[in-house]
Amino acid sequence: MSIHHITIGIRPLASRAAPGCRLCALLHELPLVFVAAVALMIGTSAYAQSRQIPAPPQSRPIVVAGATIHTISGPTLADGYVVFREGRITDVGQGDHPQIENATVINAEGLHVYPGLISADTTLGLVETQAVAVTIDHTEYGRVTPEVRAAVAINPDSDLIPVARASGILTALVFPRGGLVSGRCSTIRLDGWTWEQMAIDAEAGLVIHWPRTELSRRGRADSPSEKEQRKQIKENLEAIERLFDDAAAYIQARDADPTQSTDLRFEAMRAVLGGEKPVFVRASSPGQIESAVAWSVRRNLRIVIVGGREADRAIPLLAKHNVPVVITGVHHLPRQRHAPFDSPFTLPAKLHEAGIRFVIASGSSPAHERSLSQNAATAVAFGLPRDAALRAVTIGAAQVLGLSDSLGSIEEGKVATLIITTGDPLQITTDILVAFIDGRRIDLGNRHKTLYRKYREKYRQLGLLSK
Repeated sequence: MSIHHITIGIRPLASRAAPGCRLCALLHELPLVFVAAVALMIGTSAYAQSRQIPAPPQSRPIVVAGATIHTISGPTLADGYVVFREGRITDVGQGDHPQIENATVINAEGLHVYPGLISADTTLGLVETQAVAVTIDHTEYGRVTPEVRAAVAINPDSDLIPVARASGILTALVFPRGGLVSGRCSTIRLDGWTWEQMAIDAEAGLVIHWPRTELSRRGRADSPSEKEQRKQIKENLEAIERLFDDAAAYIQARDADPTQSTDLRFEAMRAVLGGEKPVFVRASSPGQIESAVAWSVRRNLRIVIVGGREADRAIPLLAKHNVPVVITGVHHLPRQRHAPFDSPFTLPAKLHEAGIRFVIASGSSPAHERSLSQNAATAVAFGLPRDAALRAVTIGAAQVLGLSDSLGSIEEGKVATLIITTGDPLQITTDILVAFIDGRRIDLGNRHKTLYRKYREKYRQLGLLSK
């Protein structure tokens, strides 16, 4: 019997340091044509190739032993072990691990095992840098585009994906942006050669930007009048109603007569109208939330509120209809001047106390998706129980996405998407040492770490650092 043993050293992996650059000062000294050429090269390289190589399929059984196993869905196991084969967890237990022929045994004594974090409401893979237009691919032409799928536009070689992975984020719900009906969001694993390999569910649900229901009274000279605002609100709501009416009529007619011509826009809505997939509705104000929920109940649709910055003001309605909320970050200012300064920080705790299902997202650009765990940690500091915060970025998120049978916790039968850490992933001082996606060990290197090592060496050579 052949068993391969690996011991993980507890070694800090600093990933947050990044030096400044003198590029802007240099460009001021150069001719405009040369500046344009440099900008093009920067944009091309920024959009193109991460140097990480996607991992091959798991080839032998792996045993992670001696760690504290945080199952999330069950008890925490001290001196526990996890066994996985062919990408699936086959055993979770405590004490001496089973002896398995040809297995790789990872000695994780003193370390912790958690399920990989799930990032919801992100454009990771659709944006590389906001400064270069050709690297932005999250918005389709047109206001109503239900046929769009976010997954097909994802860049598997994005340099931002390894940064998110190094923070423990192994799964993401990627949203299209723009328009009234943006398209369909996609759930992806953060590793793969192509978008097809990355996609877990390329059609996770339809995304709608719900129209404002309250009138803006900012009083600026260029602000539309109340009459114009009411007209716009009415037109937007009618456009949504018309889309769903037409789609339902088309599906009914096509099912009765399959020889009728295919309409890809309406075909894309089959799963939503049939209740198999949810509608992810962007809504933040109480009026928007109440209008969207009433609409979904009338049409008998599954709905998830995305944004929900004032969801605490619609708690009775959300509770009555069991509507989950994706909270798009807590690190922002209140929407209303008269609101308490900490209202964004306390929102998760209020929803938890009311029994509302919720997910915590980062609310950041893809370059800062790594801040997901810090958003959850802030919610803990303002009253949310720690276990609830962990659930909001693991099993709770998987339940809202309809993937809780395979992701979000460490249980037999689920995919082996997990992280080995030095401590609580909600603590900023915790390092992610090892990560597995579907049982494949993932490269946790990234551009941040490369630059950190480079400039530590610079200062070591200058005699400013001893090590």
